[in-house]
Amino acid sequence: MNFLKIKNKGSVIMLVLIFSGIFVTIFSGTVGFFLIQHRAQVKRVNKEMALQVAEAGVNYYKWFLSHYPDDLKDKTGIAGPYEHEYYDPEGSMIGKFSLDVSGNMECDAVTSIDITSTGWTEDDPGIKRVLKARYARPSIAKYAYITNENIWFGVGEDVSGTLHSNGGIKMDGNNDSLISSAKDLWNCPPNLGCSSPYEEKPGIFGTGAGSSLWQFPTTLIDFVGISVDLSNMKSLAISSGIYLPKSITIDASSRGYHLYLKNDGTVDVYIIRNLARSRAWDAELNWHWNYDKIASEYFYMNYELPASCGLMFVEDNIWIEGEVSGKQTIVSANLVDVGVSTETILNDNITYTTLDGSDGLLLMSEGNISIPFHSPDIFTLNGIFISQEGKFGRDYYQSSVKTSLNLYGSVINKKTGTNAWVNESGTVLSGYETSVNSYDRKLMVSPPPLTPSADNQYDFVKWEEL
Repeated sequence: MNFLKIKNKGSVIMLVLIFSGIFVTIFSGTVGFFLIQHRAQVKRVNKEMALQVAEAGVNYYKWFLSHYPDDLKDKTGIAGPYEHEYYDPEGSMIGKFSLDVSGNMECDAVTSIDITSTGWTEDDPGIKRVLKARYARPSIAKYAYITNENIWFGVGEDVSGTLHSNGGIKMDGNNDSLISSAKDLWNCPPNLGCSSPYEEKPGIFGTGAGSSLWQFPTTLIDFVGISVDLSNMKSLAISSGIYLPKSITIDASSRGYHLYLKNDGTVDVYIIRNLARSRAWDAELNWHWNYDKIASEYFYMNYELPASCGLMFVEDNIWIEGEVSGKQTIVSANLVDVGVSTETILNDNITYTTLDGSDGLLLMSEGNISIPFHSPDIFTLNGIFISQEGKFGRDYYQSSVKTSLNLYGSVINKKTGTNAWVNESGTVLSGYETSVNSYDRKLMVSPPPLTPSADNQYDFVKWEEL
């Protein structure tokens, strides 16, 4: 009997030990699980805090540049990185950020500033987050179209991107972004599809489907503010880029230059000897002759635009076409003969070798940028096209209806041009049956040299985590 008692006691002890072991194992696992979860949560908090510290670094240098706009060395006079401590409102140090600051140069001028900020917390300096921001004035490429006058976008003339007119807008095409007019009311004339003599209309009206994105009246865009100092561009081209004088100084019989852009980044330049003419009409000249087709020419020279300043200034009329490689700015202006403006003729397609943002064209003309009678049936144009004192568009040519015009970039013209001439029923009689104008957002943050700014306010135009 005593033996049995001892045996029963041993069984109880064994059971106690077994269940105690199970409990300890479960308890230890549970505690371990919560500890792991706690550490993971702390790491997540520190990782998020590191990002906020890095963001504080970017904002600090934005503040710094507003007070010291030309200082890229954090008032140290030496190259970075520049480390700063970051405190909470109670004065406790949260962490630190390290800054690398570099200026992007074009034609001997800083065009934008890149700020790279690395942040970490005091509690866990091993966790780092990196932000990179570009600080600049947004370029004029943020707009798909700007004009200083009244304008009509007919059926089939669509706009992808911001459009602004200092005059009124009749919008029968489609738009997917903001359209703004500086007018509250305006008198719409018959040549813009309204009744004779004039109809008073809202700042923007029409049958377009994007009316929810129409805004008027808004602030005028100052064309003086977005105009470029042509004399300064000429001086820069002579000193740092490519300058072509009036073609008659090379050949007394010349009629201008033909520029053929090549996919190796160079430009073939031809001197034009003879031009063919086409009968045309526009509102300013009525019926007239356009000498816009090259009849004979000869090769003059191949130019490579310098990588440090991809600027070509031509003191003459130009015919231009080809494939753009890299960032290029081409200007046509006559600063020799007072009161005589140059004209730019879009001779054929202008495209980019790639659409990843590494290529870009700014084509600036003192006078009109014209689409000639012999333009392609399906016309492709890539670039920022600025007519400083004239218009962008195509004159009326009898029996000359083309299929489509696709423009990837921006059109800025002081006067209003058109790509299509229609009758009362909206049928295209001359020009392009459809046209699509889509802005290039990549050129908004990384434009070609000397691209005008949309406004004078510097801001972050690019923001990414590395």
